Amino acid sequence: MNTGTAEKQFQRVHIRWMIRRDMPEVLQIEQESHDYPWTEEDFLHCLRQRNCIGMVAELSEQVVGFMIYELHKSKLHILNFAVHPGQRRKKVGNQMIQKLVSKLSSHRRTCITLEVRETSLESQLFFRHVGFSAMSVMREHFPDTGEDAYLMQYRFPVPEGSQSSVDSVAQIEE
Repeated sequence: MNTGTAEKQFQRVHIRWMIRRDMPEVLQIEQESHDYPWTEEDFLHCLRQRNCIGMVAELSEQVVGFMIYELHKSKLHILNFAVHPGQRRKKVGNQMIQKLVSKLSSHRRTCITLEVRETSLESQLFFRHVGFSAMSVMREHFPDTGEDAYLMQYRFPVPEGSQSSVDSVAQIEE
């Protein structure tokens, strides 16, 4: 394996709050990334919610990825996540997840959750690679297709014995 090639492909992105003028690039990435893409109205409706945050990953002043997530009392919940097809496998998604992980703490928000379509193997593998685990199957979760989803979770590293498994399950159900 030529590690020089892999290193050359990695580029640090700038992750910032999503703003209105990012919407055309975000919508293009969304269209190219999902079989059932969100509309502009879907994005705007979501981002108008008080607990909803949008962020973009920027490379040379061009949006190359985005994430939409909700703030909950003890977790972050990813609603939408995509990287431009031409920028995949270049650690853009990893950097976006690291940004979210940096928002976790052992005292407040301790996990990140999301639902992944059962047919989206690429997404399942990506999230598993960055530390998420499948927790359960949500039957007929997606109304557009009736498709099942995997509930996946990333847990903030908690020292051994400091939290019971009952507490962990309760946080997933929140």
